[in-house]
Amino acid sequence: MRVLAITRIFPNSLEPLSSPFNRQQFGALAKHVDLDVLEAIPYVPLASRFGVPARAAKLDALPKDESIDGIPVRIMRAPYLPRVGLAAAAPLYFAASLLHLDLVRRADIILGAWAYPDAAVAIALARLLGKPSVIKVHGSDVNVIAKRPGARLWLRALLPSATRAVCVSRPLGEELQKLGVAEGRIRFVANGVDTALFRSQSRGAARAQLRVPQDAKLVVFVGRLEVAKGIDELLTAIERLRRERPSLRFALLGDGESSARVKLLADASGGHVLAPGARPLPEIASWLAACDVFCLPSHREGTPNVVLEALASGRPVVASDVGGIPDLVDDDVGRLVPVKNAERLARALAEVLDAAWDEERIVRRGPKSWDESALALLSVLEEARAAAAAG
Repeated sequence: MRVLAITRIFPNSLEPLSSPFNRQQFGALAKHVDLDVLEAIPYVPLASRFGVPARAAKLDALPKDESIDGIPVRIMRAPYLPRVGLAAAAPLYFAASLLHLDLVRRADIILGAWAYPDAAVAIALARLLGKPSVIKVHGSDVNVIAKRPGARLWLRALLPSATRAVCVSRPLGEELQKLGVAEGRIRFVANGVDTALFRSQSRGAARAQLRVPQDAKLVVFVGRLEVAKGIDELLTAIERLRRERPSLRFALLGDGESSARVKLLADASGGHVLAPGARPLPEIASWLAACDVFCLPSHREGTPNVVLEALASGRPVVASDVGGIPDLVDDDVGRLVPVKNAERLARALAEVLDAAWDEERIVRRGPKSWDESALALLSVLEEARAAAAAG
């Protein structure tokens, strides 16, 4: 079976750390199918010469074709007009995709990963050429973008035509139904983790590697340093906990709009708050092995892979009670806290730091491998292809 994945959330040679979840799942899927990726990037003509958004200017240097982990990747330059409403994104994306119909024609099935405009356009292309389509939604694409009028217009028009729809949590499935997708077409496929990287490991060895004191308690956050990830509440909780527990250490891995603020706190902390920036997966695995608790106080989520990775590493989790997180975290493996509540966050972190945790029990509650996740996705693709053939 030849599969064409159409998405904006996939790594490239200039953003190699982007979207590790799709990179790993698609890499595992490629063991069983002939997979091509059509990766959309924002395109502004002559972007590198004018004062346009920095990312568009940087990505202007990408070649037409790349290979990521042996997967052929075609770069699609989708016109980007920042002052134009969301409703224009789908037509512009669709127009750009018409230059790549050779890939669409070769495919047996089209996989659109990210609701808007990627999945919407994948469905439109599949309908145009009489192909089955599977869409895959992740979280904020449905929880946030799909609620904006310009995007919702196209999603309600196109998503019900998807042969099958894949989501990572039950709440996302419910949101898909609100967009008109029939319940009978929705399938749940859990994300996996790289179980060779994220596993029970020696905390002491990881700390020696990262130069973290062996006798200090360590809280780790991994994600975008931005308001939506709860960074404001986390920084407030850090200030409170540092007053109560002067030896406590924190490591905030990632970058984003709040990077400068986090760096200021780190610089003033005397080494008690670390801000190493965005890190590759092997190093993230070391930080999770080194920590006493992983924290993710997001305002909204689907099923965040980093929570799965923390559980696979045998570490308790303190996270917001949003999206698919309650399906992963209960009092046996951590604590859930209300969104935007720094006081409850600090209290939960203190409680988890003071408790004794059964590492093996947490690991048993952890996720499956990416190979297993990819096989589940393959099953949906095969089901969709068979359903389309049956008419």
